[in-house]
Amino acid sequence: MRPAPPVEPDDGPDEHAVDEGPGPAAGRLPPGLYIVAGPIGNLEDLTARAARILREADLVACEDTRVTAKLLRAAGSARPMLPYHDHSAPNVTARLIDRMASESVALVSDAGTPLISDPGYGLVREARARGIPVTSAPGPSAAVMALSISGLPTDRFLFAGFLPPKAAARDKAIAGLAGVPATLVFYETGPRIAATLAAMAQALGAREAVVARELTKRHEEVLTGTLAALADRLAGTEPRGEIVLVVGPPAAEVTGAEALDQALLTALKTMAPGKAAASVAAALGVPRGDAYARAMALKAQP
Repeated sequence: MRPAPPVEPDDGPDEHAVDEGPGPAAGRLPPGLYIVAGPIGNLEDLTARAARILREADLVACEDTRVTAKLLRAAGSARPMLPYHDHSAPNVTARLIDRMASESVALVSDAGTPLISDPGYGLVREARARGIPVTSAPGPSAAVMALSISGLPTDRFLFAGFLPPKAAARDKAIAGLAGVPATLVFYETGPRIAATLAAMAQALGAREAVVARELTKRHEEVLTGTLAALADRLAGTEPRGEIVLVVGPPAAEVTGAEALDQALLTALKTMAPGKAAASVAAALGVPRGDAYARAMALKAQP
């Protein structure tokens, strides 16, 4: 998810235009890739280090130049920008990699920490493969913030991003996560949140959950309760803004073989044994063959 931009974009540079801009900044950073976390709603959350990097980088790669232009102004930066997002052509990545050999490139997303359900994975991977230094100026992340204020266990958690939009695929994904012995963190949208909560209540049972909306912004809201209670509360509504859904883990006693059985039984409700075993094996980190053998045994039970 891309949590809400720090401010609403208005007319500005063309998102698809390439701004070569002036030469290297006065306080020049060493060449390389700098992953820079920005605010998720409140501009005061921009760190001093992030602001300095945005002032000194030779180039800022970003999702939307109109959004990032406002962030750069807040940081006191006038550095050139280059659009970089999920739909960027391969030659954009190649061009950025080439520039990193002699220039500093800062990567930002529309809000929050880049690469967390945002573009950038391929760029970082290619930079590392080419021996280009990669570092980060850490900062806000909606997933971590929601987890920290949820009141749910934080010693072990799994960030699962967005669930598939179609109901059948969503339900299969939830089933595959049923036995994971950790707090689960998802991104979700207002139009889908009630249906997602209802599906989770059916698949995961009476787990505690938290719906965190518009984090760090004026209308920040945090709702707590069981999955079923939250589903009922939000039924027929479409909450505005960006949403993080945090779901508590299974009962602490359910571990090891019990967790495997619980996950397989849930998955077998909607999947064939082979697919159920593959999904659960990936979620729990167990050998696929073991998961399949257990799935067949459970399937054969009366």
